[in-house]
Amino acid sequence: MSLFWIVIRQLAEIEAMAMSKKVITREEWEKKLNDVKIRKEDMNKLVMNFLVTEGYVDAAEKFRMESGTEPDIDLATITDRMAVKKAVQCGNVEDAIEKVNDLNPEILDTNPQLFFHLQQQRLIELIRNGKVEEALEFAQEELAPRGEENQSFLEELERTVALLAFEDVSNCPVGDLLDISQRLKTASEVNAAILTSQSHEKG
Repeated sequence: MSLFWIVIRQLAEIEAMAMSKKVITREEWEKKLNDVKIRKEDMNKLVMNFLVTEGYVDAAEKFRMESGTEPDIDLATITDRMAVKKAVQCGNVEDAIEKVNDLNPEILDTNPQLFFHLQQQRLIELIRNGKVEEALEFAQEELAPRGEENQSFLEELERTVALLAFEDVSNCPVGDLLDISQRLKTASEVNAAILTSQSHEKG
């Protein structure tokens, strides 16, 4: 049985227990965990997937040599992907979009939600930097047309523009958009899309 199905089976059992509100003891939990047998090959794939996803190029290369586990993508592409992720995490969204397009222009062309979220992050950065007029113009020209086509985009745009209505954004109901976690969320979404694209290219 593959690792995937083992994990799914265990999650189903845990969910069933939660639904029945059955409380299990620590000993029962540890026994269930000990009953799960994972092949070394599956564990190696899991480790390699983590190293590749999180961008640990050197560790992935060393692990490949030591374990013989081949990654799903070319390790040389990790550096470019991490540069995009870092640009988003630092608030350099225009740079990130340019880098994504350099890697593969189809990523943003075929994923309107990702492109919207990058543009939304760009708007958030304009607001964060106090560029109110530029933010309003950008929202009107770049994001409003997308909001007209998609209700969820419109709701996200309205929520983002609401930041402009508050002088003290630390007390505003949408202030979480200015948290670093918002950048991380967008960076993670971009990272996943690039990984998916690179997996398809190799496959």
